[in-house]
Amino acid sequence: MKKLCYNLLQKNWRVALAVIWTIIILGLLIFVHEWGHFLMARFCGVSVKTFSLGFGPKVISKRWGETEYVISAFPLGGYVKLLGESPLEFIPEPDKRRAFSYQSVWKRSLIVLGGPLFNLLFALFIFILIFAFAGKPIMLPQIGNVQQNSPAAQAGLKKGDIILAIDGQNISSWEQLALEIKKHGQRPIRLRIKRKNEILELTVKPQIQEIQTLLGDKIKKPIIGITAAGTIKIEKVSPFRALIEGTEQTWMTIKLTLITLKNLILGKLSFRMLVGPIGIVQLTTQEAKAGVAALFSFAALISINLGIINLFPLPVLDGGYLFMYAIEAIRRRPFSAKTIEITQKMGIIILVLLMILVMYNDILRIFNKTALP
Repeated sequence: MKKLCYNLLQKNWRVALAVIWTIIILGLLIFVHEWGHFLMARFCGVSVKTFSLGFGPKVISKRWGETEYVISAFPLGGYVKLLGESPLEFIPEPDKRRAFSYQSVWKRSLIVLGGPLFNLLFALFIFILIFAFAGKPIMLPQIGNVQQNSPAAQAGLKKGDIILAIDGQNISSWEQLALEIKKHGQRPIRLRIKRKNEILELTVKPQIQEIQTLLGDKIKKPIIGITAAGTIKIEKVSPFRALIEGTEQTWMTIKLTLITLKNLILGKLSFRMLVGPIGIVQLTTQEAKAGVAALFSFAALISINLGIINLFPLPVLDGGYLFMYAIEAIRRRPFSAKTIEITQKMGIIILVLLMILVMYNDILRIFNKTALP
């Protein structure tokens, strides 16, 4: 009985900790998003009436200048309230020059763009910090599994072998190994491997095979039939190198996110890949177990997703406003308050339906006990 109670407490504690981490991460990312809107508004000379850390009832508030800075009861994110944010708001004549709705199209666009932009910059900041302090993780060219009847099996490669060189060129990572195999095509390659305390020379001829990527694309590529052991080595890098690696990692993640979203829209990937709040808690739990660097890498990934999805041209999202401002610039007159109200209601309906879909996916995953994407 004591053991059962202990296990239940331990399990509940882990769930509670995962929920807390999820709230902290999402709250921080939404706060960064709103901070981007805030700074861009100040830069464009628009009056910010309220800048709140969190939602709900005010806990602490302090007014500096024209802005009230607030800490609210619920710490999940924050909000920025601008003067003239609503087209129906009455603005006295002297204040119109500092009201959002009376700004030029490019200024309003810049303020709206500030949120997604800061999410992308925050992800870049996280990746640079990870590389600077935790180092660069490198997957070693060690074989985890050899497929039966594959070129690797026929050549005599075995699980645990470490590939040291290809055709005399030293190999230091699994990524480099994959690139060299791709470069050789179907030409035979000479491998120098380490097996326990032995150094062996083997020759393997890759074969072309059609495979399906994680993003749903079918490609033909040369393979030898091995998978990675997953052995990781951490390489310390200089601050300058951390800047380069962080920038590259951010760009690669943005590209991967865009390709994934494109394939979802085109139907190449199932919408069951989408995760909701429950799925995010589960993923946060997994990453927290893997360590601080993995958890913050996950936060950077969510930040990039938040920034890109907010740029979608859907009403209520930042991208929807940017799309309307672009049309306004072309037609050279603003939309009516009624049109804006209708599009916002449409956007809310779309977002609610999307939330229902992702929560349905989360529940289905739990009952079917399927893995997260």
